[in-house]
Formats: sequence, structure tokens, C-alpha cells
Amino acid sequence: MAMLTLNQYLHEVKAAWNARSGTEVSELLSFNHPHVMSQRLLVENFEKIAERLLNSVSPLDEIVILHLKCLNYVNQQKYAEAYCQQSILVQSFTKIFQTQKEDNWALYIMYVISLDLRLFAIKADRDLVKQGADKPGQTLEKAAECLMGLFRVCAGDNRSSDEYTKRWGMLYLVNQLLKIYFRINRLHLCKALIRAIDASPYKEDFSLSQQVTYKYYVGRKSIFDSDFKSAEKYLSYAFERCHRNCRSNKRLILIYLIPVKMLLGHLPTSSLLHKYDLLQFREVVQAVREGNLLRLNNALEEHNAFFIRCGVYLILEKLKVTVYRNLFKKVSLLMKTHQIPIEAFVEALKFMQVEDIDLDETQCIIANLIFDNKIKGYISNTHNKLVISKQNAFPSLTSIS
Repeated sequence: MAMLTLNQYLHEVKAAWNARSGTEVSELLSFNHPHVMSQRLLVENFEKIAERLLNSVSPLDEIVILHLKCLNYVNQQKYAEAYCQQSILVQSFTKIFQTQKEDNWALYIMYVISLDLRLFAIKADRDLVKQGADKPGQTLEKAAECLMGLFRVCAGDNRSSDEYTKRWGMLYLVNQLLKIYFRINRLHLCKALIRAIDASPYKEDFSLSQQVTYKYYVGRKSIFDSDFKSAEKYLSYAFERCHRNCRSNKRLILIYLIPVKMLLGHLPTSSLLHKYDLLQFREVVQAVREGNLLRLNNALEEHNAFFIRCGVYLILEKLKVTVYRNLFKKVSLLMKTHQIPIEAFVEALKFMQVEDIDLDETQCIIANLIFDNKIKGYISNTHNKLVISKQNAFPSLTSIS
């Protein structure tokens, strides 16, 4: 296949199109297929040759010529130009796809050309950044608009036939769009897509791999919305159903699932962190378990580049509330009384190298813990003491999450 000639390639794609074999056509239009390695495809006047051999299979001729033009630019590593050709190809295909009223065999073609469109957009944007572009992600924004055209065709197919409806392509396109929106930080645009999938009668029947990807991004969106219970549900689904051999994907899910579970009171085991090479979280876990604020601050400082790059630093900062709770529980156990002077908590915070802490600030921290039901009790302003419940003064984190 690597030495496929132009004539052989054109005959193969023509035969596959006439046979309505979406899988074969998609392979011959995919940049993951070996045919793109052949140097014999881009001969002189390849456009005219393609027009002549495919003139009876319009509009296939236009799509194939655009694919070959794109391949020509890819070989020259001109990704902005390659993206432009792929974008025109996708728009041309969208028009064809919309006219195919009675079948959905072209879904496979849609999958590969939309994937390549996104990947070329990423590479084009990288080149633009190197050239000093002042608006990162501008090509990806255009790609999203292009993919939305395909999404509307799929979502608008209201045929009663479950087998032939184009709505089976909705989740794949939503996943492509979610990947773009997360990359260019347009998370507000995710809401309508999520609503469309949640309303789909096929939401439980899409392929498992697509559902795993979807749940992963919806889980991350839930983190952004501070809905940590929903984030745990979606990310747990993605992790548990992700194929066990896809270790890198499972690791990626855990980067977000671990902080969420920690916020909800579930600490990961050391074996899990070792298995997925996430030892950056080890000191954080120990700090939370011990109620050691100093250790937590040091861990966040040591691995801040990793946490910031992954987008979980601010979530881990929220763990300070849990650390305060665990630290103050230790203080109460040491004091052996249910009426604890606020000064005792001030001293504990100073021991953790919290600078310039005073009674008022400490009372504020305690009041927030009481409000969040992490401490059962009240502050006696008259005696400057925290009066805690004699029963279960520090409810388990899992029960209050």
C-alpha cells in the first residue's frame, strides 16, 4: 500500500464509493492510512487525472482532489494550508451527507475527516504561534464551526429507523468539539452539546469508547462548575470502563478523579499512585491524612508546574479546608475537652508556619468549617472557645460529601 500509484488509488476509492462501503472509503481518506506514505500519488497534474477518472462519480472527484491537495501540503509541512483544504473537504462532504436521506453509510467517512480536521487545526495553530500570532487557537475555533455543520446534520436526522439514522454520529462529533473547547478554553460552549446528548434516545447505546471519552470531558466540565459529586460519577465511569490496556488514558482520567475523590473524603492508595505513575500526589495525600498544612503547602509548591499544567492546582488548594478539619481534630484530641480555647488552634496554625494568623482569622476558619458541617459545634465569643459536640464532633468526610 505504501507504493500505491495514483491510478490504483483512484480506482480503489471509486470502487469503494460505488459499493457504498463507508469503512473502505474512510480508510482511503484518512491520514492514518498507509496510502499517505506513497510518493507516487502526487504525480504531475494529479488533479486532472483524478477529474478524468472520477468524472462519473461526482461529487467524489471533488473530495478526492481536496484530499490529495491536503496531502501535498502535509508533505511540505504546511499545516495552515493543509487545514484549509481539509476544511473545504469537510464542508463539501457536509453538503453531500445532508442529501443522503435514506442511509448513513458515510458516517465512517465523517469520523476520519473530522478527526483529521481537528488534528490539522492544532498543528496549524502551533505554526501560527511560532509566527507570532496574537490569538492562539483561532484555527481550532474555525474547525469547531465546521464540525458544528456536521453535528447539525446528524442531530437533525429525525427518521424513525434506528439502524440508518445519522444521529449515531452525534456523540463522536460532540467528543471532537469538547476536545476543541477544552483546548481553547471555551467551556461555556459545552453546555448545549451535553444537553443534546443527554436528550438523545441513544445515549446509553453509543459505543463504549465514545461514552468513556464523553464522560471524561463531562466530568472535567463538572469540576469547572464545582459540581464535584457529578464529576466523581462521570470520571469514575470513564476510569472503570476505560480499557485496561489503555494505561495512559486511565492515568489521564485519574489526574482529575483523584483530586475530586480527595475533596469528597476518599484518599487514593499508594499502590494506585505507583501503578499509574502519579507520585506527584503522594505528599498531598499524606498531608491531608495527617492534617499537615505545612506538608500540603510544600507538596503543592514542589509539583506546582505539573498541577498547573494539568489544571488541578486550584482543586488541590481546596483541600486546605479538609486539612484544617483534620488538624483541628488533632488539637481537640490533644486538649481532651469539648471546650477548646481558640488560642490552641492559633498555635497549631503557627506551628504549620501560617504567617500573621490571629484570633479573628482563626475564628473565621472555624466558622466556615462549622458552616460546612465539617465540625459540629459553635464558637463561644464570650469565652473565646470552640464548643464541640460530645458525639461525633468531626463527622467523617465521606458522610458529609
